[in-house]
Amino acid sequence: MNHLSKRNLWISWGLLFFLSLTWGSSYILIKRGLVAFEPLQLASIRLVVSSITFLPIFLWIRNEIDWSKWKFLLITGLTGNAIPAFLFAIAQTKLSSSLTGVLSSLTPLFTLLLAIVFFKLPFERNKGIGVFIGFLGAFLLAWFGKESGAASNPLYAIYVVLGGVCYAISSNTVASKLKESSSMVISAASFMMLLPIGFALFFYSDVPTTLLTHEAGWISFGYLTILAIFGTVLASILYYQLVHLTGAVVSSFVSYLIPIVATAWGFADGEPITIFSMLGMGLILLGVYIARK
Repeated sequence: MNHLSKRNLWISWGLLFFLSLTWGSSYILIKRGLVAFEPLQLASIRLVVSSITFLPIFLWIRNEIDWSKWKFLLITGLTGNAIPAFLFAIAQTKLSSSLTGVLSSLTPLFTLLLAIVFFKLPFERNKGIGVFIGFLGAFLLAWFGKESGAASNPLYAIYVVLGGVCYAISSNTVASKLKESSSMVISAASFMMLLPIGFALFFYSDVPTTLLTHEAGWISFGYLTILAIFGTVLASILYYQLVHLTGAVVSSFVSYLIPIVATAWGFADGEPITIFSMLGMGLILLGVYIARK
């Protein structure tokens, strides 16, 4: 962050900590949402609530949107919100919320790899070492997670990995293709493009029936509404602002703190935290640090 002014530096750190707290709490909210809803239902609720929340903002700033970049806005919406919402919900049907949160900290490594492959970021040996160490930590987490009870099926860690790849695509797209657009414009436009998809999935997966018939339907819906408004709407706006201030790779450092918050929530909810959990998390964060040193 050397290129940032002192004021922007403080703003960037503030955004990093707020996003870490918000997104680190997302996994326990997903866990609560899965009590009543299936993964596809959960993802559709997040999309619908988030898009409706963005509707007044969209109407207010619609004239500022450069629709010639609609493809990049759609890519950002799909990879930054829609697809990960579904992938992480699937993952948490077999993984604990804390384990999912820790595995999500692989996102900076995927962001780095994509920046090297597609955006010509120079490759250095320490980057390769960092990526190797990070994925070693992820392997340990998934492998020993089954023994500790944190993962009934370690293979579901693949969904978290795919979600991290999606976030990396979104970050790099914003940083390289939408850098002239404000974070509000990017968020509002992309969610409006997702609104029809969200409604289609909402009724296809029969959310209304589950909402009215499941004993925990409204409670789970409440948790998902909190997740959508704070973890999706507000966090999306602030995250894209952070990308503008710092770039895609630096802004993905939010993943340093997310696993700590997610682990704390998981521990408070009675999820197992073992020495291998801490070792795996440590290796992932060490890998991210080395890759970006």
